[in-house]
Amino acid sequence: FIRMYEKGLAYVKKTTVNWCETCQTVLANEQVIDGCCWRCDQQISSRQMQGWFFRITSYAEELLTGCARLEGWPEKVITMQRNWINKSTGARIDFPLVDSDRKLTVFTTRPDTIFGVTFMSVAPEHPLIKEIAPRSGNEQKIWDFVAEVQLERQRSRPEDELDKKGVFSGAYAVNPYNGLQIPVYIANFVLMEYGTGAVMAVPAHDQRDFEFAGKYGLAIKIVVAPREKELKEDSMTEAYDGPGVLINSGEFSGMDSESAKTAITEYGEKKGFAAAETSYRLRDWGISRQRYWGAPIPMIHCPDCGIQPVPEKDLPVILPTDVRPDNSGKSSLHNLKEFYQTSCPLCGGEARRETDTMDTFVESSWYFVRYTCPNFHNGPVELDKADYWLPVNQYIGGVEHAILHLLYSRFFTRVMRDLGYLNIDEPFTNLLTQGMVIKDGAKMSKSKGNVVDPEEMISHYGADTVRLFSLFAAPPEKDLEWNDKGVEGCFRFLKRVHRLVMENRELLKGSAGNKLPGNLCKAGRNLHRKTHKTIKKVSVDLETTFHFNTAISAVMELTNTLSGTCGEESGEEPEAETIREAVETILVLLSPMVPHLCEELWETIGNTSPLTEKAWPSYDQEAAREEEITIAIQVNGKLRSQIKAKVDEKEEKLKEMAMADVKVQKFMEGKEIKKTIVVPGKLINLVVK
Repeated sequence: FIRMYEKGLAYVKKTTVNWCETCQTVLANEQVIDGCCWRCDQQISSRQMQGWFFRITSYAEELLTGCARLEGWPEKVITMQRNWINKSTGARIDFPLVDSDRKLTVFTTRPDTIFGVTFMSVAPEHPLIKEIAPRSGNEQKIWDFVAEVQLERQRSRPEDELDKKGVFSGAYAVNPYNGLQIPVYIANFVLMEYGTGAVMAVPAHDQRDFEFAGKYGLAIKIVVAPREKELKEDSMTEAYDGPGVLINSGEFSGMDSESAKTAITEYGEKKGFAAAETSYRLRDWGISRQRYWGAPIPMIHCPDCGIQPVPEKDLPVILPTDVRPDNSGKSSLHNLKEFYQTSCPLCGGEARRETDTMDTFVESSWYFVRYTCPNFHNGPVELDKADYWLPVNQYIGGVEHAILHLLYSRFFTRVMRDLGYLNIDEPFTNLLTQGMVIKDGAKMSKSKGNVVDPEEMISHYGADTVRLFSLFAAPPEKDLEWNDKGVEGCFRFLKRVHRLVMENRELLKGSAGNKLPGNLCKAGRNLHRKTHKTIKKVSVDLETTFHFNTAISAVMELTNTLSGTCGEESGEEPEAETIREAVETILVLLSPMVPHLCEELWETIGNTSPLTEKAWPSYDQEAAREEEITIAIQVNGKLRSQIKAKVDEKEEKLKEMAMADVKVQKFMEGKEIKKTIVVPGKLINLVVK
């Protein structure tokens, strides 16, 4: 933290923050989900407070361009990060206030519409309101409106479409491009945390401004004419926000709107009231929290020397352990003299230790780095160990942290790189975002009362069954719909595996340690082949796609094949060694999902070393190869029959077999074969006339 402070990446300022009344703490923008607290789902409000920030905006461009290199991440997560950073190119323009030496600064992506500005809109929290209101002639009305908007934001739900409303501030601003004076309104739809908190309103070409102008009788002026139709101010029913040719725009009239953006910006730059600018939606990360349980911020406030870092010899700052926070989690550190009373490291005078604690996401943004060297005590990171282990090969986490934890971790990795602690740019090479557990049509949560108690399920079915169903019910990236019948089905399958082993345990014990015979019977070859096909399928599913559901399904198929060959009263039975190979394979392949039962059955069939020490089986490519395949027979492109043939059967033999098929002969009567098309291993098409 102190290194970040020295580099200007950690700083303190007073600003409008997101406040959660329920949690009694500040939230970062990323922790506000649809207007609500990410932790308690309650509506947040705005509040003016001093707090600590990380300058994540210094890395906005690198975080954005780095998204293109996240090849092992889901596209939806990359898109969410790009949209959150949200790069915009445009112009920053200064509008001087009439009878004042102050100015309103706006950022716009549409400088081509500058001649269509008919009023200005500012956020209710804009600092200039304090100067404007007293000389407005309606100061009380302004402050009443500001209070009304704040209350409205607290009470509204995220999905509510709020009425656009405002109040005239009494002030006018000057459009620097044409010298016209335009009224300044305070509007409820302008947010201080986005852009500059002020907007140049162009109602003809922005729908929000169009609706506001219509409500308050403000002028509408068309300055971008579409090529395919004519617009008239008095007949417009909605704003036109597309491209076109500039009109009513002075010397820029006649230019296409895209070229005009550059020309108008350059003109303003020469005159000194505009500048080309790249803007980001991303805002600096507010990390101050008013909770007890966060990491202490290692800073000291001295009335004479200002803010000073805690001396390194006194680090780390430790939370007092004899404090009992109240139920809200609100910090009691600010009332604890023995914690906050300290001396200034510069002058030695009385000073106050910082009592805000860090957002818990600060620590979760770099914990994986510390895991590489947990016993290193000479600094945050042992570089050699970090170089060996990082970046993380595979990260698994919820998509709900696509903006929060994952974006912060990418930021922290770059900061630590620039501070000399790491040599990597990105923290996680591959990312899997698992789905949610759904019950009764909604995400499982205590607040919704739709949770399933795992203890209850485990006591009834056992832990292995609950594990198996959780992995079998859906691919990991999809939501899992909880189904009690599905749990019962998994329970029956495991009982079947148990029964299969117990009924054949003497046979299995007797074949322990024996090698497979050189010449297997047909049933043995079929079982041996199915065993190795299953090993291949499960290995690929677990190692490359994490699709436990299809891996389990493959083991179920092998179990079915084994059940069909064991204990038959008639017909050829496979050799005991192939049965043991299949049973051992089932237990090994199931063991990651069903560890307890598999370990017990492994011992039951005569193994003396634990299953956990057994190497993962490798599959024999030759053994997994099919001896017979099914060939489709077509007549003039239409499927008429199927035949079984050896994998390496000659083409001429396949043609003979096709011609001899009774179903095919039926469609050949009285017809002449013009051509025979063979697609190896798949089909034969007889073209007849």
